[in-house]
Amino acid sequence: MEPVLIAGAGPVGLIAALLLARWDIPSVVLEAQRHRSHAGSRAICFQRDVLDVYDRAGCADDMLAEGVTWTTGRTFYRSDELFVVTFPDTGVSTLPPWINISQASVERYLLARATAEPLIDLRPGQAVSGLAAAAGGEGLLARTRADGAAGTSARGSHLVGADGSRSAVRDLLGIGFPGRSYADQFLICDIRADLPFPNERRFFFDPSWNPGRQVLVHQCPGGIWRIDWQVPAGFDLDAERASGTLDARIKQVTGDRGYELVWATSYRFHERVADAFSAGRAHLAGDAAHLYAPFGARGLNSGTQDAENLAWKLAFVRRGWAPPSLLGSYEAERRAAALENLRVTSATMDFLVPQTDQARRRRVQTLDRALADPAARARIDSGKLAEPYWYTQSPLTTPGPSLTGFPTEPGEVRPPVAGVICPDGPCVADGSATRLRRLFGRSFVLLTARSAATDAARKAAAAATDAPVSAYALEEIDTRDVLASALDATSDSVHVVRPDGHLAAVLPEFDPLTLAAALHRALGFGS
Repeated sequence: MEPVLIAGAGPVGLIAALLLARWDIPSVVLEAQRHRSHAGSRAICFQRDVLDVYDRAGCADDMLAEGVTWTTGRTFYRSDELFVVTFPDTGVSTLPPWINISQASVERYLLARATAEPLIDLRPGQAVSGLAAAAGGEGLLARTRADGAAGTSARGSHLVGADGSRSAVRDLLGIGFPGRSYADQFLICDIRADLPFPNERRFFFDPSWNPGRQVLVHQCPGGIWRIDWQVPAGFDLDAERASGTLDARIKQVTGDRGYELVWATSYRFHERVADAFSAGRAHLAGDAAHLYAPFGARGLNSGTQDAENLAWKLAFVRRGWAPPSLLGSYEAERRAAALENLRVTSATMDFLVPQTDQARRRRVQTLDRALADPAARARIDSGKLAEPYWYTQSPLTTPGPSLTGFPTEPGEVRPPVAGVICPDGPCVADGSATRLRRLFGRSFVLLTARSAATDAARKAAAAATDAPVSAYALEEIDTRDVLASALDATSDSVHVVRPDGHLAAVLPEFDPLTLAAALHRALGFGS
């Protein structure tokens, strides 16, 4: 079977390859670097729904064992706490809302699994340098440039460009990458220290030890703390190291406690979304498709969801279960998600780094008022944290009742309507205790309310499609009586769940023709 070509052996590329292998689809992963650098933490915050994707790729248990769990985010102005955001365990998920773990660790876990997977051909030191249609027009030919050696080529049915913000694939496809780059500088230091801080997200506006600017502090595994300062224009990290100013800056956080500087870098933010996520048989994912300011952890979390969205669609097309048009929904869904993330993170940056004197005065006034006025606190934006996007307008989603009033603001609870990611919860399936989302990822899943409808729904699905479809009755698997409530299920409803866990349809009752139509639509055959 012809492989799928993947440019980039970072977490997004490796996740895509591992998920394709679950569907028995081979891949060739072309990585420009001979040895990827794992210096520093880069991404550190991984959201609960994204951990499901890593679970399907086989490394969530490792991540959970190493990572630091947190459920609370605190925002301060100078020395006063303004507000607290909590992510409680609602009882419908066994995964923590957030864990902190270095991207380097995640990449190592993914790479170990990819190396052991016979369907994945890893080719380090092979940078994509050219693209052409394969002979006969079926597939793509990627020319590669090897380290100090003659170039080679690789042929595949499709190409996933997961090769980062300076994507060669995006450039070769001629896809624009419009947006904005900020001149403001920030400094990250990862330090190893025994600090008396709780494992929380702690954001400080205008602390005495960084006046007029902000600082973010996170705990990471192994006694490491991530500290992120806004720094003045013209900041020079090398000069600050040499002068001892960096040491003094860190000690303003650590006090008299000793520390080890593990990694430091200065950086600027970019807010960009590619003009297109797909061009023919080639598709962009992760940083090749979008860049966001990191306050909110919407970068790698979103890139991971890109990979899963694309992987199951590529697999279904390759296996002959869906038409090539299914892949058109990748751009429709994930570019809409990217634009929403861009909207949210741009609003955050407008508050964090105002670009005009008027905007700066407005920020100070808002922070000052917030000390005594709870209403003003709602206008403070220290980063709206990552969450899964809702595909309510997707061509794959079967429309349901009116969506008037559907909540779209960051952090709001989405009702379990078609297009929204399916809620999780404990259950018993095939005689074993598990959780609902562990039933996803290898097929479409039908959740009927009653056992009497399960066999009929399974037979109707088998008559409608050759694609894999599983079926479960809530009255059999929902042993703790939490799933039916979380799904707003009725005594007759049928929920159709996609392989990536999103609800494709919520049907008020079982009907063979209606179910077949919902499956056909979710497979890209149109309404």
